[in-house]
Amino acid sequence: MTKENLILLADAYKYSHHKLYIPGTQFIYSYLESRGGKFEETVFYGLQYFLKEYLSGVVFTKEKLDEAETMLTEVFGRSDVFDRSRFEYIIDKYGGKLPVRIKAVAEGTVVPVRNVLMTIENTDPECFWLTNFLETLLMQVWYPCTVASVSREIKKVVKQYYEATASQEAFTGIDFVLNDFGFRGASSVESAGIGGSAHLVNFAGSDTIPGSVFAKRYYGATTAPGLSIPATEHSVVTLLGEEGELEIFKHILDTYPTGTIACVSDSYNIFRACEQYWGTELKEQILKREGTLVIRPDSGDPVQTLLRIFNILMDKFGYTTNEKGFKVLPPQVRVIQGDGISYSSIPGIFEALKQAGISAENLVLGMGGALLQRVNRDTQEFALKCAYAVVNGEAINVQKMPVELDATGQLRTSFKKSKAGKLRLIKDNNTFKTVGEGEAPASADLLHTVFENGEVVHSYTFDEVRKTAAL
Repeated sequence: MTKENLILLADAYKYSHHKLYIPGTQFIYSYLESRGGKFEETVFYGLQYFLKEYLSGVVFTKEKLDEAETMLTEVFGRSDVFDRSRFEYIIDKYGGKLPVRIKAVAEGTVVPVRNVLMTIENTDPECFWLTNFLETLLMQVWYPCTVASVSREIKKVVKQYYEATASQEAFTGIDFVLNDFGFRGASSVESAGIGGSAHLVNFAGSDTIPGSVFAKRYYGATTAPGLSIPATEHSVVTLLGEEGELEIFKHILDTYPTGTIACVSDSYNIFRACEQYWGTELKEQILKREGTLVIRPDSGDPVQTLLRIFNILMDKFGYTTNEKGFKVLPPQVRVIQGDGISYSSIPGIFEALKQAGISAENLVLGMGGALLQRVNRDTQEFALKCAYAVVNGEAINVQKMPVELDATGQLRTSFKKSKAGKLRLIKDNNTFKTVGEGEAPASADLLHTVFENGEVVHSYTFDEVRKTAAL
């Protein structure tokens, strides 16, 4: 498969920067951080994909340069912006490999916001313009970092309610509580792969196969880390109309007499389906199965719908009370809620179950657009900024510090204030801390060189990432 032309993977205005940097500029050093946002910490994940897919090996060639020159001449409509010789220099001297060094914290590391996560610098003074030319592409690491962070924050919520209401043996299934239903709602196949693999850093349930493909292709996963089960959709259940729903349900049970299977049950009346069909007509067949039927509502208010469904199912199938005093359905019956699921809705759902005396272990979740799509760079306020430069042999600490007006018209220093100088990430009393290059020399730098002069020099396996990110 032909890689994208890296020469064209930058914001258009960046092609003028080789002229706009002050004459004598030799080195540009920039860093990536999450400046704040929705969560107080961020999972660093996904850089390895961008390094392997876009930056490693020979990425500048004469053919790609010809293509880029034609495109950029059209984009700018003038000949004094794009400088072909800048790229020819890299092709001639380095064979088209990138003379840059990238350092980053280990993938899967959970770092409090407002700390350095990655640095990038040119290794050839003639290529000072290259550091921030690569910003546009490398900034897209915000996406897998943010998806992994959202997924992990949800796992915290799940764990909280399991600790409060679930039996000890139920904890073995916690990795399957949040399932990725986001493939169809993602903006592209690439997004589904990147975001889907980011979710799999924390959970194992997924219908987004590209997530597992990415984990194997770019992180050396030996087996698919995303697991799924047979499940219906409305096209399956509605084929015989409302009067044929029971027949369809029975066919589903007959087709998969063992193992876990999920069935959407709200095509007509979810409460009738639970009470009359699943809970009466098919009750004995369900209870004799070696496996679990997962009943799926797909409409209505999640809290009200689930409370009523659990009331019906526990009345029909019975329940046990676990050691924490919460009701648990027989192991042959569970429920999955995949409609209206988001980080903000999940705590309310589990809290309602808790208040009703129902264990969290009865419920699993499916999350689509809110997992893979309803995030953006500002969710965790990602930014990549220059912090250090060398101009005419002189080292300069570089920093932005905007003064802005708040909503009341008062002046304040913006949260967009950047860090200055070469940076290190250390642990001080088991707390992450960003320091300058010469500070805390006794503390090890947690930023490791992962890419240098065209080569990926350090890789992480998917198992390593999962272990590092684990709660």
